[in-house]
Amino acid sequence: MNLFMMVSGAARSLALNPLRSALASLGIVIGVSSVMAMMAVGSGARDAVENNFTALGSDNVRISTKNKFESGELVPVGMPVTYEDGLLLAASSDMISSVRMQATKVARARHGRSLVEIAITGATADRLGLVAAAGAVRPVGWVLAVDPTTDDLLEEGRYFSRPEVEHAADVCVLGFDTAEQLFLGEPAIGKTIRLERRQCAVIGVITELESTQPSALNTKPNEAIHLPISSLIQNFFGEPPAITLTAIVADESVMEESKLEIATILRGRHGIEPDADGFFNDDFALATRDDILGAQQRSARTFSLLIAVTAGISLLVGGIGIMNVMLANIAERTREIGVRMAVGARSIDLIAQFLTEAIVISALGAFLGIGVGVLAIPFVARLVDGDAHLVPEGIPIALGVATITGVFFGIYPAFRAARLDPIEALRHE
Repeated sequence: MNLFMMVSGAARSLALNPLRSALASLGIVIGVSSVMAMMAVGSGARDAVENNFTALGSDNVRISTKNKFESGELVPVGMPVTYEDGLLLAASSDMISSVRMQATKVARARHGRSLVEIAITGATADRLGLVAAAGAVRPVGWVLAVDPTTDDLLEEGRYFSRPEVEHAADVCVLGFDTAEQLFLGEPAIGKTIRLERRQCAVIGVITELESTQPSALNTKPNEAIHLPISSLIQNFFGEPPAITLTAIVADESVMEESKLEIATILRGRHGIEPDADGFFNDDFALATRDDILGAQQRSARTFSLLIAVTAGISLLVGGIGIMNVMLANIAERTREIGVRMAVGARSIDLIAQFLTEAIVISALGAFLGIGVGVLAIPFVARLVDGDAHLVPEGIPIALGVATITGVFFGIYPAFRAARLDPIEALRHE
């Protein structure tokens, strides 16, 4: 008996009891669909983490304020990381070549009768270059294989310079849509806008951008106002705000030593002393790309374990269902088995027949599970308020696991059928 005949015969046998066969494959459907959906969510979360830290180079140390929940609000543990901390690090450490700083503030921008409320970004002079290098956005219609440069991201004018950052110059660079909203299509370069009560000269307009990453589709890269960070802090905050610092280490081979020096400088500025055990309760956090990706990989391993446990339980339930159905089929078809043995069917033929039926049930459940899992991905992504996308390599894995499940749980019923006594089987009513 060839493979086609065995598969077609198995399909005809299972079609005699379609409801029983469908219920037997239900566990496989649930297991495979849940694995597909969870792999999609896990892959989306992993990509989101990697995308968020694309701009964090291997020679970068990100420094941020530690926070805690207090009365339902997120507040700093101690002193926040400030602009002055960044200046001190740049001036005090020989291991650091430069320090990048960034802060944000929601404010109203006005020109004539046009008014927008927008998050203003205070940054250092290399901010636009970092955006270009990160690759998270690109000019609309960009088709070149190379990444855009800082100049490619500017529609007109220029970005502010390092001296303008050092002297808190009243200059700004507008996003494409923000320039349209404020100037209604008129040229913006050389004109001024009012940010709250302070005037700012427009020196540049960023070109129209589009996102390159699915996880960033809800962002609005064309709605932006960039100021020198010193100007933002000096003119828009009553007290020094918490900011994000990125220290660029001169030599990657001494990254750990550089982190220790950064911590020592900040501990001295923040007045942090060791406790009785010599432990420092820092009010800041240091993170490199390896730290972040390592934490992400540990989370991914935990998530993978959860997937494996969930899939294992579902497939175990599905496999037991398949075994029960096969045993019921054998009990109902005992006389048929006896007839086949009487006309010369070998034990191996009966084993192959019933194993094929078990595999067909599993494969049916796998195909249905794949379909359900693919359809469920958008709903699961919306449920977890994140991003999810199909993992193609999960499809052959699901089919392979389902086939193995069918074989494993079909072996006992198949051998039981092969061991039946032909005479007793023929007498069975």
